[in-house]
Amino acid sequence: MSLFNAISVAASGMSAQRTRAELLVENLANSETTRTEEGGPYRRKDAVFVSDPQVSPFSSYFQEATSSGVRVDEVVVDQRDPDKRYMPGHPDADKDGYVAFPKMNPAEDMVDLMSASRGYHANIAAMSAVKDMINRSIDLMRG
Repeated sequence: MSLFNAISVAASGMSAQRTRAELLVENLANSETTRTEEGGPYRRKDAVFVSDPQVSPFSSYFQEATSSGVRVDEVVVDQRDPDKRYMPGHPDADKDGYVAFPKMNPAEDMVDLMSASRGYHANIAAMSAVKDMINRSIDLMRG
């Protein structure tokens, strides 16, 4: 794997982690949303990653895909039954006084968000290390 391919792999990881973080922030922001355009409470979303071959512009010369990265394959929407809370005065209460809230655990989403942030920063560190290797190689060739 060339150094430029390593940068491409790290960039794909950053992109996937950014998408995951955006979904987690959306989940946290809507943890109390009882009414959506689709009807019913907000449904938690999660990203599913898949390995993705990264094809180099020069791969035709080498006759192969040179590395692999990651991408978001799909966004899965939670289909579990919502949590019911007894709130008879709420505008979204059913005939028995229960309101459907998203089935979410904010603590779990915060831990997932920290994990996505750490994954993103790990890819930044990998790109920085590759950049330093390239700069060092250039310095060695100069002199």
